[in-house]
Amino acid sequence: MNVSDTDLDDLRDRLLRTRWAAPWGTPAWEAGTDSEELRRLVTYWASGYDWRRHEASINALPSRFADIAGTPVHYLRFDAERDGRLPLLLTNGWPSSFLELVELAQRLSEPSRHGGDPDTAFTVIVPSLPGFGFSPQRPGFGVAEPTHELWHQLMREELGFARYGAHGADLGAEITIRLGQAHPEAVAGIHVLGVGNPPSFDPAGLTAEEKAYLDAYAVWFATEGAYSAQQRTRPLTLAQGLSDSPAGLLGWILEKYRAWSDCGGDVSTRFSDDFLLTQASLYWFTNTISTSFRPYYERALLPPLGQVEVPTAVALFPADVGGPAPRSWAERSYNVTRYTVMPRGGHFAAHEEPGLLADDIAAFFGPLG
Repeated sequence: MNVSDTDLDDLRDRLLRTRWAAPWGTPAWEAGTDSEELRRLVTYWASGYDWRRHEASINALPSRFADIAGTPVHYLRFDAERDGRLPLLLTNGWPSSFLELVELAQRLSEPSRHGGDPDTAFTVIVPSLPGFGFSPQRPGFGVAEPTHELWHQLMREELGFARYGAHGADLGAEITIRLGQAHPEAVAGIHVLGVGNPPSFDPAGLTAEEKAYLDAYAVWFATEGAYSAQQRTRPLTLAQGLSDSPAGLLGWILEKYRAWSDCGGDVSTRFSDDFLLTQASLYWFTNTISTSFRPYYERALLPPLGQVEVPTAVALFPADVGGPAPRSWAERSYNVTRYTVMPRGGHFAAHEEPGLLADDIAAFFGPLG
């Protein structure tokens, strides 16, 4: 990545000329992103944040590029410090990026650097979703070459892995589930941080725990799900404003980092200013906030998730969206062989709790490799 001085100057100019929304006088965060916190971060982004330092760190990562069925795909490859174990594919969600998975991938590929056994190392592949970061959006629209099929071709045909494991969160969990469903001959198992609803179920047959979970999720969606409805139905209306205003873009994703993480209302306890602004900068300089909405819009074009027979690990973090699903709910759709409710962490678990997540992934995939 080599952002021009002209583009840097343009970003700073836009930030310094931000036209701020008129305040309402509501308590902080009650009606959306807190204006004072956003102003503070915008000021730092314009005048103190060192993009060149973070750009150099990004460029030092083990990036690779492949052409998969006409779609350019960027990915990171972290080779295991000792060979012989099952390779793993990690997929992020929204509003995340490949950067969020770097420490997790390093822990899995070089466990000895974190006090672990080098014999437990995995080779780890971290692709950028189409339309996220360095992967451009797919040239076709709709369900032609869905992402899980691109991932399978990347692992099998480009990288030559006959058998592999897959992990995902949020959008990445859905892609991982579809991957396990479509290619059980190659996918040894899947590890996900969320589960979808079964294709059908009898409400009269739900357990009390399942009913409580669905009720809690309905409350969450009613209060927190407006972003999903917008990105699923009218994403381009939203995208224009966020693609033109870096302050608007930051405000849109900042709210999610606070609301969906285990931060107790103080986003700084989980994410540094530099982490948040690097994520926002990556969306800004690649102009991919608009294309990052496409998976939401295209979801309706895909068939519903069906039964998954490959071994499945479900790891649930207490502050993630909607709350942890009961094991019995997951077992309606998946061959659950490992089920873990974590003691802490949220939607951005790979960044919030990389140690907990790496240990759970390694424990699940170790016997499968």
